Amino acid sequence: MKAILNHIAVAVQNLFFSLFFFFFSLFYIPIATSVVFVLSAFIPHRKTMWMTRRAISYYGWLILHCAWPFARVRYKDKSPEDREGPFIFICNHRSASDPFLMACLPYEAIQIAKQWPLRIPVLGIMARIAGYLSIHEMTVESFFEKASQLYNEGVSMVSFPEGTRSGGRCMGQFTSAIFRFAKRIHATIVPLAISGNEDKPPKGSLLLHPGVVHVHKLPALRWEDYKDMSPFKLKNHVRNLLQEEIDIIENRCEQDI
Repeated sequence: MKAILNHIAVAVQNLFFSLFFFFFSLFYIPIATSVVFVLSAFIPHRKTMWMTRRAISYYGWLILHCAWPFARVRYKDKSPEDREGPFIFICNHRSASDPFLMACLPYEAIQIAKQWPLRIPVLGIMARIAGYLSIHEMTVESFFEKASQLYNEGVSMVSFPEGTRSGGRCMGQFTSAIFRFAKRIHATIVPLAISGNEDKPPKGSLLLHPGVVHVHKLPALRWEDYKDMSPFKLKNHVRNLLQEEIDIIENRCEQDI
């Protein structure tokens, strides 16, 4: 009986969250896009891109907070001394909800995405105006050129080098492209460990499960820390740092149960 009641409670919570998500998106996205479009005729392009990034960040922030207390996000900055960006944030990738979690970051940032997020009606347009990049839609040199320009303007970047979400606790192998780019421009790399969202929603489902999602910002790797590493060694080093932090988070969570 208790299990049935829990299933009913989860279903009801999902229904309310889904309705909020749908109607809020239906209201917020067109209005935000229209405001940015109108103001773009009167302000510089750089300012337009900044406004669009803020609008996307606010959208993600509101979605995250309106899922509380059903799904709670706990952001922890384990390197508060690393305040001066820009950074390249390297994240593990478990769920389709990962991009929303980036609203936790107090930085102006764009995401390096696959093709499909940039093809979502209206929201995809906002992402393109904001400067989001898809390496699948351009040559490597073109990507490096545009990404370098953004980084030099003080814009941080978020990358999920697994390429596709794992859907579970096992982390996939990393691709090397973002690490080759980081070495080329001597970028500061910040690992961002994500745990607890593999069922928000599970792969192949739209049903969110209750629980806590942890997002931990780890100490930065500066050029002096990795200049002697090859891109292959660097990607595995960052992957190991993320895995170590995730193991700590999940062991602690299991002990609390």
